Amino acid sequence: MRKKIVAGNWKMNKTITESSKLAEETLQLLTNEKIGDTVVVFCPSFVSLEKVSSIIKGKKNIYTSAQNCHSEKSGAYTGEISVSMIKDAGASYVIIGHSERREYFGETNEELSMKVDAALAVGLAPIYCCGEQLDVRENGTYTQLVEQQIRQGLFHLSAGQFQNVVIAYEPVWAIGTGKVATDEQAQDMHAYIRHLIALKYGHGVSDEITILYGGSCKPSNAKGLFSQKDVDGGLIGGASLVASDFVGIIRGF
Repeated sequence: MRKKIVAGNWKMNKTITESSKLAEETLQLLTNEKIGDTVVVFCPSFVSLEKVSSIIKGKKNIYTSAQNCHSEKSGAYTGEISVSMIKDAGASYVIIGHSERREYFGETNEELSMKVDAALAVGLAPIYCCGEQLDVRENGTYTQLVEQQIRQGLFHLSAGQFQNVVIAYEPVWAIGTGKVATDEQAQDMHAYIRHLIALKYGHGVSDEITILYGGSCKPSNAKGLFSQKDVDGGLIGGASLVASDFVGIIRGF
């Protein structure tokens, strides 16, 4: 079933104590909001994941997510975290292929496809990220790039497996560059992604897939973005680090 999701990616921010405080503050504000069937996901650092998961345990439509995972079940991979560790820490989701992971750590579509497989194998829902840099947007090849990211990272899955995936479109060119993606530009790319899915798996699958927007979403522009036909929520960065801002974005629905 197609879900409305607002996920807060805290990135490499907040200690365990700070993460606990942020989760509690956000939950307190959410008790005063009518979020309906909107799913809220907190994505803290690995060290804070178990603590935040315990804080939100039993809360309706509130979940946690890891920010990354390794593709292997276990082994001599110093510093890495397996999907079973993430699952055991209480998470329901895992972000895979965030633009920062692709850019700073050189993660490839092929590597990400293996992470997707690992996540699905233990019952974690992958939040699979795709999107283009500024130079790709400006040279007009952005649809081809996003298609490649999706085909190579996800299209090996069966229809049943694919229905457990959430996609997050990140217009990297509109994050911290001073450029702003319009509501229409966001809708166009989300519609294109849904079209690709329909060609591969049919409209029955594509109509039910949640596609999030991950480009500088904030309280002031969330309503316009979330009103677009194919935008089902957001993967939020900096604004998720302030409880009132994050809840303000959730109000966009």
